[in-house]
Amino acid sequence: MTARGWFLFSLMGVLWGIPYLMIKVAVDGVSPSMVVFVRCALGAALLLPFAIRQGGLAATVRTHWRPMLAFAVIEVIGPWWTLTDAERHLSSSTAGLLIAGVPIVAVLLTRFFGDTEHLGARRLTGLMLGLAGVGVLTVPHLTGGDVRSLAEVAVTVIGYATAPLIMARHLKQVPTLQLIAPVLLLSAIVYAPAAALTWPTTMPSTSVLASLAGLGVICTALAFVVFLELIREVGPTRATVFTYVNPAVAVAAGALFLDERLTTTVLLAFALILAGSFLATATATATAPAGPGRKRTGRGLSRPSRPTPAGPERPSRRVAWSTRQTSRADGRVKSL
Repeated sequence: MTARGWFLFSLMGVLWGIPYLMIKVAVDGVSPSMVVFVRCALGAALLLPFAIRQGGLAATVRTHWRPMLAFAVIEVIGPWWTLTDAERHLSSSTAGLLIAGVPIVAVLLTRFFGDTEHLGARRLTGLMLGLAGVGVLTVPHLTGGDVRSLAEVAVTVIGYATAPLIMARHLKQVPTLQLIAPVLLLSAIVYAPAAALTWPTTMPSTSVLASLAGLGVICTALAFVVFLELIREVGPTRATVFTYVNPAVAVAAGALFLDERLTTTVLLAFALILAGSFLATATATATAPAGPGRKRTGRGLSRPSRPTPAGPERPSRRVAWSTRQTSRADGRVKSL
């Protein structure tokens, strides 16, 4: 993975590692629908002017409205509410830990719908190491969660794993801002009635307001721009592996702000998660199938075989590649 990819990957681990703490604080003061509405409304208000300034926003929506609608439903409208509602009963760290199952689901989905990325032993080992680290962290935190909350998190995991595939296959050419701004605007409109019906009768506390602002500005507007750029940089499967880092961030936030203890078990899980993330994001080496004109050798695929000419062949010499050449084979061209 490139240096830019690693930077985006690390940034996403933080940007979508802290929302669980903010959601937990916010949902104690306002309804889940209000939390989702504020996140989407703030994100749309910040990003929409820039998307409009780029020009061609209306044409983009008309051309790609079907996959954009699917992305909005599967990435935002459904999962954000189920996750927020689940945190009324689950701790923020538990929610963050469970969401780390996204890469595994993403791998299964790509296998089912036709994988576009090669998964070697190294990446599969990384996925398994990350899952083991998540398991080490998750098991002690699962007490106290009811079936509904766990099912809601499962719905969120499936949505988070599916949406990047839609984006990579059908929306890759759409500019980032012109994709996410309409998605957030639509989501805000969808949740506006429910938010109005559950509007708090008294002013929420400062901590709740600060959490809502952080969710909208940092964890929505900024995070989505970074996320979509990450998908374009490394692909949909590797892009979701940052969710293995989220539990580490979630637990660390709990230790800093909620005085949760960092035990040996937690530190071991951190090591597994980081090692798994490194291996799972390794660049895949695709092996092209043998076909007409190509033959396999002990080292892979040889260069395309060329039929022996019927008559005598003019000598060839190695020259630098230029636009005047008519053909190229390993740097050799026929003398003109």
